[in-house]
This record gives sequence, C-alpha cells and structure tokens, in this order.
Amino acid sequence: MAALKLGMKLRSASLLSRSSHLLSIHFQMHHSIRKISIDARSAASQLNSSGLLRTQGLIGGKWSDAYDGKTIKVYNPATGESIADVACMGERETKDAISSAHGAFRSWSKITAAERSKYLRKWYDLLMAHKEELAQLMTLEQGKPLKESLGEVNYGAAFIEFASEEAKRIYGDIIPSPLSDRRLFVLKQPVGVVGAITPWNFPLAMITRKVGPALACGCTVVIKPSELTPLTALAAAELSVQAGIPAGVVNVVMGNAPEIGDALVASPQVRKITFTGSTAVGKKLMAGSAETVKKVSLELGGNAPCIVFDDADLDVAVKGTIAAKFRNSGQTCVCANRILVQEGIYDKFAKALIDAVQNLKVGDGFGEGVAQGPLINEAAVKKVETLLHDATSKGAKIVLGGKRHSLGLTFYEPTVVRDVSNEMLISREEVFGPVAPLLKFKTEEDAIGIANNTNAGLGSYVFTNSIQRSWRVAEALEYGLVGVNEGVISTEVAPFGGVKQSGLGREGSKYGMDDYLEIKYVCMGNMNQN
Repeated sequence: MAALKLGMKLRSASLLSRSSHLLSIHFQMHHSIRKISIDARSAASQLNSSGLLRTQGLIGGKWSDAYDGKTIKVYNPATGESIADVACMGERETKDAISSAHGAFRSWSKITAAERSKYLRKWYDLLMAHKEELAQLMTLEQGKPLKESLGEVNYGAAFIEFASEEAKRIYGDIIPSPLSDRRLFVLKQPVGVVGAITPWNFPLAMITRKVGPALACGCTVVIKPSELTPLTALAAAELSVQAGIPAGVVNVVMGNAPEIGDALVASPQVRKITFTGSTAVGKKLMAGSAETVKKVSLELGGNAPCIVFDDADLDVAVKGTIAAKFRNSGQTCVCANRILVQEGIYDKFAKALIDAVQNLKVGDGFGEGVAQGPLINEAAVKKVETLLHDATSKGAKIVLGGKRHSLGLTFYEPTVVRDVSNEMLISREEVFGPVAPLLKFKTEEDAIGIANNTNAGLGSYVFTNSIQRSWRVAEALEYGLVGVNEGVISTEVAPFGGVKQSGLGREGSKYGMDDYLEIKYVCMGNMNQN
C-alpha cells in the first residue's frame, strides 16, 4: 500500500515503446528518410562534442551510471535509429537521489531569495545560449520539427526566467490581531523535496515549468523524465550544473519507470509529487501519495473542444484550429480533440480546413519546411488507427488522410474526418495524433453541452466575432484553459491546469508558485510587556 504500483501503466508503456522501436527498424525506409537521417547523425555527433549529450543520471551533483550497469536505448522516431544508450536506473538510484535532495534542501532553502534568483537567471541564460543544440537534441529524440523544438526551448526557458524573477516576490502577510497583546503573521516556506515526473511530448518545457518554481521557492528536486526522451532533460540538467546550482538541488534519474515512481511516492522525504501525463497514472500517483499525505500537482489528459460558431472569421478559425490540432503532430494534452462546427458554416469550414491541412508537409523534423514529424512510437499509431476504425464503422467519413504516410515508420497522414458524433470513441478519448474530427451543432447551448460532456477539463477553444458570446461561452465551459480566437494559448505568465479529471493545481504564473509552498501561521503573545 505504501506505493500503489504504477507498474501496470508505466511498464506497459515502456514495453510498448521498446517493441515499437524494434518493429519500426524493420519497416522499409523511404529514400528521403535515409537522406535526412544523415543530418540527424551529424547533429548527434555535434551534440556529443558539445558536452550536452549526457547519458548518465545526475545524483548529488555527480553523473552516475546505473548501479547494475544496465542501459536503455533512446531512438530517433523519424528513422528508427538508436541515438544513445542511457543509464537504466531504478529504486536504489532513486533513493540515493532523494537522500541527496533532502540533504541539499537544508542549505538551499536557507539561502536568500535573491541568491536563488541569480542561480536561476544564470541557468536561463545558459539555456538560451544553447537553444540551437537543445532544439536539435529534442528533434532527434522526440521527432517534432526543428522550428517547433526551437519554440519549445524558448517557451521552456521562459519558465526559468519567470521563476528567477518571482523568487523575490514570495510574500507573507500580517494579520490584524483581535487582541492588543498579540501579533499575527503568515510565512510562506518551501514544501521540501519534490518528485517531478514528466512526459515525452514536451521534454524540456514540462520539466522547467515544474523545476523553475520549485527551486525559486527553496525546494530541491528529483526529476524523472520519460525513458523515450531523457536526453533533453539531461542536457538541461548539465546546464544547471554549469550555472552553479549546488549539488543535490537538481537530480535526474531515468529508466525503470515503475521502480522510480514507486520510490518517489513511498518516500516520506519527498513532500510533493508533480506529474504531467495520463489520467490513469495520475490517479495511481494520487492514491499512492495518500500514504504519506504528500502535496500533489497533476496535469492530466484532456479532451479539448474547439468550437467554431457561424459568426467566426473563417480564416482566423482555420488558422487557429490547425495550430491547436496539428502542433507536435497532435501529441499535446491541449490539442483540439473535437472540432465542433455550427451547421451554418460547417461545409465551408470543412472545405477550408481540408485545403489548409493538405498543405502540411510531413517528414523528418530536420527537413526544410516540415510541419509535422512522426508519432512517438508504433503504439501511438495503432491508437490512431483504432479510433478511426471505430469512427468510420459508426458513420464518420474520412475526407483527408486516414492512413500511414508513405514515409513509413510512425509517420501518419494529417487527417480530417466528417460526420463525427459525440458517442464515437474518437470524441471520448484523446487521439494524440494528427486527426481532426468534425462534429456539427445547432445552437450555442448545444455546443456547450457537447463540449462539457466529458470527464476531462483542460484546454478548450472558441471562435466567434461576438464579444457577448465569447464571454458567455468562456464562463460556461468546464475547462481550466479557454482560448478565444486563438489556438496557441500557453505562456509562462498565465496559470496552466485543468478541472475535473484533468488534474489538480496550476503551473506557470504567480499562481504556480503556491503549489511549492506551505503556509505557516505564527502567533506572538505578551507583546505589550517591556
């Protein structure tokens, strides 16, 4: 009970990822993939010489192999080729990382906010100085287009910059006492050691928006990146070392996900778990954390509606929908999962969307003009195929794409599907792929009802030229995030998080700092005596 086993979900994901990579190697590679993979190998070679291609874990300021010498391979999803063998760590290494973080917390939490701010600013400066190398590394292991990777580095680094500034603005409070001889005040203090478990789809930003505020508040961290994309995390950790952040403040372990997760959840020295990933795993972490009553922040799955009203600007709606749907090949938790289009504009919007989507260039992320890379692994492709099969068997019509791309491997054609209903699986589950399902609605009330008919409540989008309607709908949607006439809404200065089963807590902005702080009330008596 001390650590409810995360094994079922995490281990199956790990096995699927490994088997998918082995399968992908046997696919027939297209000539252009072979040609571009040479550029990928060149990038890997340059990264290795730069010192940013780390393959060991970071424990107590020292780079460490797995204690048993085991390694796991990290693959390039665009080519199926191995990039590196990284340490496959488990329970023992995680316990040592926790002990290191716990020891470092005593001193890190005591230094001034101004000092912590300077460390974080130096880390930010180094991230920006190496943004090209970080972006190349991200494209290598995750597959997203290089332009998107550069965007993520800027976005991810911004959380460190914001945290460096906000570190100096963690204010307490003075409370007027009801008694003349009492003085009442409130302190905000760091929660302690933080276990940060992050996903593969944003291998830098999902780390920095947790670690930045944690360090700013005086916490120390043990980071567990996805075994599919650990290299970006390790490079960022290397830059934190170069920034002079003291040993033990930032630790990174990766490899055996069930063992690492269980060790973080079970340890009484870990006082907070912050997790981005699936709702199923988030529930297990939440249940396991109850044993030691940890603070928990969860950013879980979404089922984002994108509502296009008759009065929307068609060009704005199409552009915003593509940004919300096809960024990162549809592999984001705030992707437009259901595109709800009012009946008066449905056919016109569908045609305009198809025209725009068919111009998206698919290929290796290092390719010129590529807008969509591969899916992360074979399991991701199979999920897309399963959801599309269910939809078409129930009356949906594929009007663009709908099959694996001729490039092979895990590339999938950008897809548009008409006549989708809210009862189909594709409307109930996250697609996490480049598929745009179009649902038709009649009235504003209908749209709100369909949009809210889900357990998820993370991102949502509305396109309308009516100010009154935008306010009504934004207030009525049961979601933590609402974009009005905009498809890309995430920023370090605004709170990011969901409601219902999409999670707990917020990341980013001043509100994101509170999740790493404890509030202490102090009452001082006998204040009238000399």
